[in-house]
Amino acid sequence: MALFGKKLEPETAARIPPGQSLTDRFPVLHYGPVPRIDLEKWDFKVFGLVGEPVRFTWEEFRQLPQSQVTMDIHCVTRWSKLDTVWEGVLATELMKHVDLKPQAKFVVAHAEYGFTANVPLEFFLDEQTIFAHSFGGKPLEKDHGWPLRLVVPKKYFWKSAKWVRGIEFLAQDKLGFWERNGYNNHADPWKEERYSEDNW
Repeated sequence: MALFGKKLEPETAARIPPGQSLTDRFPVLHYGPVPRIDLEKWDFKVFGLVGEPVRFTWEEFRQLPQSQVTMDIHCVTRWSKLDTVWEGVLATELMKHVDLKPQAKFVVAHAEYGFTANVPLEFFLDEQTIFAHSFGGKPLEKDHGWPLRLVVPKKYFWKSAKWVRGIEFLAQDKLGFWERNGYNNHADPWKEERYSEDNW
């Protein structure tokens, strides 16, 4: 495995899942146009299997405790990028403001244009899952999800929904946009769970 013709050190190569190639770029991939967002009207909602729905304005969301995480990311289109640095609000921090019902087992991220992405609750509650507003020490670029992107470790990157506007908690799994269009529901890069005709 190599980057620009240079062979990788074994320690680095071991971090690249099967079928992936290392890049130092950050390719832009999404479906549909980049939304125009007015932060004065922007809000973030938490709903579903919760005691009471929760709503944050942009100012309120930015006042939540901030964290920084470093993780490797892997796109289904076969590129991987190592040691990416994200800043924002950890999912575990957000959950301090949520009265989650015990029936909740799955999470659906709701984004602009009705886009959705789904993950089991255990992956959402991973200590590195973050609602990121910054990447590499700078605010997210618009085509990478500004003002807010959910970043989920250990899954192919399509599970990390751009332009996220809310989180819904469910008792049963509900396929997201890409899963309904032929992508594998589990999205484990190490198992190359890329595509599937039968997600159930």
